[in-house]
Amino acid sequence: MKILFWVPYPHEGASNRVRVEQYLPYLKKENFESALHPFWSNAAFKILYEKGNYFKKIFFFLEGVTSRFSDIFQIFRYDAVFIHREAFPLGSCFFESVVKFFKKPIIFDFDDAIFLPFTSPQNNFIEKFKKPEKVAKIIRLSNCVIAGNDYLAEFALRHNRNVSVIPTSVDLDKYYPITRDTGKKIVIGWIGSITTTDFLKQMRGVFTKLSERFSGVEFKIIGGNFDNGKISGVVCIPWSLEEEVGQLRTFDIGIMPMPDNEWTRGKCGFKAILYMSMAIPSVCSPVGINKEIITDGVNGFLAADEGQWIEKLALLIEDCGLRNKMGVEARKTVEEKYSVKVNAPKFIAVLKEAYHEKMP
Repeated sequence: MKILFWVPYPHEGASNRVRVEQYLPYLKKENFESALHPFWSNAAFKILYEKGNYFKKIFFFLEGVTSRFSDIFQIFRYDAVFIHREAFPLGSCFFESVVKFFKKPIIFDFDDAIFLPFTSPQNNFIEKFKKPEKVAKIIRLSNCVIAGNDYLAEFALRHNRNVSVIPTSVDLDKYYPITRDTGKKIVIGWIGSITTTDFLKQMRGVFTKLSERFSGVEFKIIGGNFDNGKISGVVCIPWSLEEEVGQLRTFDIGIMPMPDNEWTRGKCGFKAILYMSMAIPSVCSPVGINKEIITDGVNGFLAADEGQWIEKLALLIEDCGLRNKMGVEARKTVEEKYSVKVNAPKFIAVLKEAYHEKMP
């Protein structure tokens, strides 16, 4: 079985890296042949979420368009097309419709509420060209749909009855716990991107009060900029794929704050799962799938307001034994439910079903 994978980003993009790329070795063992074709190139991804650079972005966009049309002329070589999020970032579902015209099975995977209007602040000028309503049509065109959580699956089921839920997973051979130095300062860490940095605004008061209460606490922000004002101990570090694991290993506690709205309920809890895979106890907002991943007080904490954030982070700062105990339970949760090894058979089963399903 030869599968063409249409993904939006190169390897640096976390979404298709964890939703698609880490399953490819498992597919190879099952005698699948895979071709991974991102829309945006590595060079494009480096500037995609920066302000400005409009002419460069237009050039890279046209480069992606050319690549997709080239795929259309080669599509006869493949037995199925796997589309992560969308084949094309703007306009209608033209490319998905072409795949259907050639009677190639479509497997559609999504891990965000992309059926809602949303554009990064750095690219607001393209908002009027995006058509989130096309997601429903893509789902209807698909033979099989993979959703990252139940909230997304509920939407997909309105348009296609063949929907599977496969949570975002991590490779436990890459992300694993290490022994931490209990004598050093406590690092409360967040990892993400510029598109989710706004979620940290609600933590300003929390960081301020914790820094006043605990002198040896550092707040490490990886992949985003945080206006720390007069808060002491805040460190911002650019994200890089090469340094990701090493930076995560400096965390004693991980945080995942989020507002509660339709968009965030579609999130798949990747930050929490990442922390937990490395036995890092985490404190998360009780939003969407976080309430499934985290059992409050067992494998992490849920915090709904500033008072709860301060209380629960303080408990972890003060108690090394609690951090270790929660970390062990967190790792166990990922091993049982959110590892690539556990979810690879489900992923492969969906692909095989799409291939063998009789086309209408």
